[in-house]
Amino acid sequence: MTRQLFEVDSWALTHPGRVRELNEDRYLMEAEAGVYVVADGMGGHDAGEVASAAIVDQLSSIGRPSSAPDLRARFENRVMRANAEIRAISASRNGATIGSTMAALLTFEHQYACIWAGDSRVYMLRDAELVQVTRDHTEVQDLLDRGLLTQAEAATWPRRNVITRAIGVLDDPPLDIAQGQIHSGDRFLICSDGLTAHVSDEEIRDTLYRYPPRQGCEVLVERALAGGGSDNITVIAVEFRGGREATSIVDHWTS
Repeated sequence: MTRQLFEVDSWALTHPGRVRELNEDRYLMEAEAGVYVVADGMGGHDAGEVASAAIVDQLSSIGRPSSAPDLRARFENRVMRANAEIRAISASRNGATIGSTMAALLTFEHQYACIWAGDSRVYMLRDAELVQVTRDHTEVQDLLDRGLLTQAEAATWPRRNVITRAIGVLDDPPLDIAQGQIHSGDRFLICSDGLTAHVSDEEIRDTLYRYPPRQGCEVLVERALAGGGSDNITVIAVEFRGGREATSIVDHWTS
């Protein structure tokens, strides 16, 4: 098997925004492990920052994986530990609703996987085309999928920010996964909804295409703040350069 190894450039930036005093977002970049995560504590609930911090703290011990399945197993194990920790905190506070969205990019050699719960997102820019890899776990997205709302109606739907999945809300939270092969030149963006509330997909595409990760993160946060900064804003940009085309794929994300 020919292994595809890349030069990786990454950067992250977080900002409380212009409205909220507390930043309930947390992020993690573990380049050696191939793990990039954004967690957004559920705004308007009790101790959202506790939930997002629990996810990042647990994942910070992930270590260096031996294979893609090993990385996924380590990742999901720690997410479940964080979920149990959040559930215990909730129980100690008389069942207070505590939770966090989570969007993660996992990479091993020439492979990537995105794992998520909630409305934090992962985008991929390839050959100047932007794709939203994740699908929002929200009431409004469910209505859009069922054809009960138009995009125009969704933009002003009163419950458009209500999420349907989060870490810490259920004993066994469902996680979605999307996977593929990394190509040289691919750029990924992991972000909380504080960005996408004010910055369009077209603006994200143009920024990722034009700027390297550090500048791109700075420009995107500035645009979200200029648009109103109504929520906490967190972005991670990751670019893969060099490497060789893989002649075969032996490792997959399931063993």
